[in-house]
This record gives sequence, C-alpha cells and structure tokens, in this order.
Amino acid sequence: MGLYKYVREAWKQPKKNEFYKQRLIEWRKDFVTIRISRPTRIDRARSLGYRAKPGFIIIRQRVSRGKRQHPKKMYHGRRPKASSRVKNLDKSYMQVAEERSVQKYPNCEVLNSYPVGEDGKSFWFEVILVDRANPHILADSKINWICSKKGRAARGLTSAGKKSRGLRSNKGKGAEKLRPSRRANLNRRKKALKD
Repeated sequence: MGLYKYVREAWKQPKKNEFYKQRLIEWRKDFVTIRISRPTRIDRARSLGYRAKPGFIIIRQRVSRGKRQHPKKMYHGRRPKASSRVKNLDKSYMQVAEERSVQKYPNCEVLNSYPVGEDGKSFWFEVILVDRANPHILADSKINWICSKKGRAARGLTSAGKKSRGLRSNKGKGAEKLRPSRRANLNRRKKALKD
C-alpha cells in the first residue's frame, strides 16, 4: 500500500487518533481564518486538485455550529410563526467556510474544501485557494481555467455549493425547477404568467 492509502484509512475514524483532541485544543486558540503551510489531510487535498506549487494556498477555517437567527421581531402579533427567530439557510457549513475564507483572500478563487475536525462548538474545514494572478497558475493548462471563474464560492459553483443547491444528486426528469437555479426558474415562470 502507498502512503496516501494509510493516511486515508487513518482519517476514516479520526477520533481514535491520539493527536486528534490535542489538535482541536490548539485550533481553538488560533484565529478563525488561518493560513497553513501544508494540508492536514494530504490525501484528500491532492484528490481535490491541490499541488505543492506556487499559487496554491491552504486555509483552515473555523465555523461556529448552530442555527442562524433573525433579528428580534417586533409588532407582528402573537402567532407562533411570527415569534420564531430561527432562520434555516440552504447552505452547508462547508459552503459558509469557503465564502468566509475567500473574503480574507479576495485575489484567490476557491478550488475545493474538506472537513478536518469538529467539536461541540465548531467545525473546521481546510479550503484550497488558487491565486488567479500567479504566473505558475496562468502557465499550467490543468488549472488556469479557474482564472476566468471569478466569485465561484459566492455564486455556489464549488462542489459544496452545488450540493447545497441540489445540483449533484438531481439531474434530468424531476429537476426542472433546479436549473439553472431556483431563482431563475421562478423568475421565468413569473414572466410567463405576466405574458
């Protein structure tokens, strides 16, 4: 077996690893968004497109667990629907992590991401960013396609974004209202009703 196969087997049950808890304790003390020199899960990073060359950046992003809340509602009666403050978004934690990491590095694009840890309060993800202006990236024909795809994370075009939008599992018959997006489909149907 190669090295990556052993690493993959170890990450299938990370909580049995003796270093896992120590890592989480150290990561809690770090900043929310931190750039790291090399990936924690080298097998997963390489399978998602990471290469150890100039232009590739690894970010470890912490995301707090728990639901989002609306601001406190006032003067909407006493109905249960009006008094609920829970806001359910269709985004996954991984997609939120990608969006937040690219806000700190606006000259980069998100290639992909993967989970590296979780505890009762937080999730940790490692996000692979690619520098659009790096000459090594521009010269590489395998990755230079990303230079023209600006704002991938914000537009839901990464793998995590497509999964949240339902574009990975649903294709063909029955998925007509999902493509190109739910909002575009709704606008198209509203326009058809007006005409």
